[in-house]
Amino acid sequence: MRPTAARRQLPVLLSLAVAATALTACGSGSGSDPDTVKVSFKQSTDNSIHVMDDFLADIKKQFEKENPGKKVELVPIKAPDSEYYTKLQQMLRSPKTAPDLVYEDTFLINSDITSGYLKPLDSYLAKWPDWNQFIDTAKAAAQGEDGKTYGVPDGTDTRGLWFDKAIFKKAGLPANWQPKTWDDVLAAARTIKQKVPGVTPLNVYTGKPAGEAATMQTFEMLLYGTNDGKTDPLYDKATKKWVAGSQGFKDSLQFVETVFKEKLGPDVSDALDPNFGTQVRGELLPKGKLGIDLDGSWLPQDWLPGSGHEWPEWSQKLGLAAMPTQHGQAPGKVSMSGGWTWAVPAKAGNPDLAFDFIKTMQTKANAKKWYIANSGIAVRKDVASDPSYATAQPGIKFFTDLVASTHYRPAYPAYPKVSTAIQEATEAVTTGDMSADKAASSYDDELKSATDNKVIEK
Repeated sequence: MRPTAARRQLPVLLSLAVAATALTACGSGSGSDPDTVKVSFKQSTDNSIHVMDDFLADIKKQFEKENPGKKVELVPIKAPDSEYYTKLQQMLRSPKTAPDLVYEDTFLINSDITSGYLKPLDSYLAKWPDWNQFIDTAKAAAQGEDGKTYGVPDGTDTRGLWFDKAIFKKAGLPANWQPKTWDDVLAAARTIKQKVPGVTPLNVYTGKPAGEAATMQTFEMLLYGTNDGKTDPLYDKATKKWVAGSQGFKDSLQFVETVFKEKLGPDVSDALDPNFGTQVRGELLPKGKLGIDLDGSWLPQDWLPGSGHEWPEWSQKLGLAAMPTQHGQAPGKVSMSGGWTWAVPAKAGNPDLAFDFIKTMQTKANAKKWYIANSGIAVRKDVASDPSYATAQPGIKFFTDLVASTHYRPAYPAYPKVSTAIQEATEAVTTGDMSADKAASSYDDELKSATDNKVIEK
């Protein structure tokens, strides 16, 4: 997930003012006009990035042309992820403010289902032939604990290691670098620090300001590489309890602690800047200032023509490597996947029209257009097997192939609180306030509180 934010005081006040304005603008409610579908989505905080805006504007034209007399009102919410989630939940509480269609992160969907904010879509999906094209793992990410489906996925993502070929050459590291263990990753970062001064050897997102990026892109990419790749190291499905006290958890924190203790990562003040991800994509990587970046498949969307950060040479300048498991144990590599869905609020005034809009968005042609524009990974089988998709952009095949060894977060209702506890643990070892063991112990205490003591000790 993209970095989220614990804000400094002034940005908090400003963002709340913006949220209040947007809420007022939406105050007429989705049901005020039976011929208008209100679509709320997350707008990029980077003014040069218009991928979602442009895509939805095109779908709006298509939909209005195909459905004479029907209108689409786009309701963008311009905010970092964490503020977007808060704003969205405010809107979903009342029929006066609930849109007809909302963009939902899969990590939050079960929390919103439990709160009664979303409408099950099974009756619509049963009559929509295209639903059979969606891969099972993507469908599962949009399901509630009741087995019903509450969202239509618009793609997924995977994660790996991006590395700068020029920096690697200066450091004497191989151009086709494929690390086999965590120690290989750290060894490469240490070599870069020694032989290429003036660059950041390794970036891993960390701390509460990075939000879900710290949890998923860094910590879970480590944690899910500590076991056999089959059992879930965060949540025990057999007992329906969250895992505490695992050695893998401590080892994952130890990795983060090592990065910052040995000064292999960014300065701590930069790492804990909520906008650091924008700096990584917009400056550090394009300007050759970062050796290795543990990051997501979506990065190239920032470098496409018209993005404001155009970097047509990126595929020649950067290499890609899978994140290895801790000791190289099977399956040898690890990835995490998330993604977003389109969901219909329980209090939407025009749910039928909203699902009609989803069907227009999710034709094979429109889905393919979106995956490519968003540097996303296809969740439709017919698109994934389309040769024009696989060759549309460098890196798509690499990241699509990682789906075979990927993991999904246990996105149960308690997960957002669990995620926050993980972020606090990573921040504690990043700043040096706690050792990995102490931070892991503190997490265990937080976990019990966050999950009503539904915890199993490993």
